[in-house]
Amino acid sequence: MGLLKGVVLLPLAPLSGLRWLAEVLGEEAERGRAAEQSPERALAELAARQANGEISDEDAEALENQLVAELLSRRGPRGGA
Repeated sequence: MGLLKGVVLLPLAPLSGLRWLAEVLGEEAERGRAAEQSPERALAELAARQANGEISDEDAEALENQLVAELLSRRGPRGGA
């Protein structure tokens, strides 16, 4: 029965491959969006802006405190994801 089912469903194989590809691309896009919005990335950008003189030390410290608090809240009490 498995062989017969495979032969009958063979014309649909490209559709299942396309569905799988769409799922993989969707998951990768979600990972990319999460990485762009991560507090780690924001901290690195903040350090670069501060080094370039685009932001004052006081403003940078306030923003850094906010980002660190967000980072710690995302990581949880154990420090892991």
